[in-house]
Amino acid sequence: ISIFVTQPIQMPLELTFLERHPLGSQAFMPLHGERFVVVVAPAGDVIDPAQVRAFITDGRQGVNYRAGTWHAIQSVLEREGEFLVVDRGGAGHNCDEHPLAVQVTLE
Repeated sequence: ISIFVTQPIQMPLELTFLERHPLGSQAFMPLHGERFVVVVAPAGDVIDPAQVRAFITDGRQGVNYRAGTWHAIQSVLEREGEFLVVDRGGAGHNCDEHPLAVQVTLE
């Protein structure tokens, strides 16, 4: 369990990669009502850009990424954000990155 601090992003969001954690899930809960962008793609060895989905939370929602789910790093909208993070610890490689050029535009 840790605290993660992130700076606000501008839209449209330009992503150059997604990441996944093959050995366990990863949960993020905003601590101060921060709205943030969730970007995900189905688990697998290849990311199909047509399968990438994005959502904006209402600031009172957390997210738990299932093991192997591709996702973007936490991206808060209006102000610096603090998240309570529950992540798998221990031995073994638990973070893969996949290059991907995608622009996220949400309305």
